[in-house]
Amino acid sequence: MSKLANSRAHWQLVQEIEAQAISSQREINVVKTAVATKQRDVRMLELTATELKQLGKGTKVYDGVGKMFVFSPTMEVEKRLSSETAELKSEISNLNKKLHYLETTYKNSREHIDQIFKPGGRA
Repeated sequence: MSKLANSRAHWQLVQEIEAQAISSQREINVVKTAVATKQRDVRMLELTATELKQLGKGTKVYDGVGKMFVFSPTMEVEKRLSSETAELKSEISNLNKKLHYLETTYKNSREHIDQIFKPGGRA
């Protein structure tokens, strides 16, 4: 009887580890998508900043606000683009840290499952 209880305990452990691995894999995909989106946004902001610097000093610059455009001083727009870029880069850094954690969790979960089913393992 204890062998049956032991087997059930192992099966439950495997199910918990597998659920954690699946959850980590889903989160990895979400984080990778978020990183790609934020990297694309950074590239667009950097391109906009580059184009803004190429404009002449007397060129008027307008910001989109809803369905209209409002005049904004060039320096103000450059500062906004710079701060948005820095903020996005910080978010990307944090997401990469989260991604590393999730990938490590997934790898460890897979290793534990493999160890359980490996001959001479716990199962």
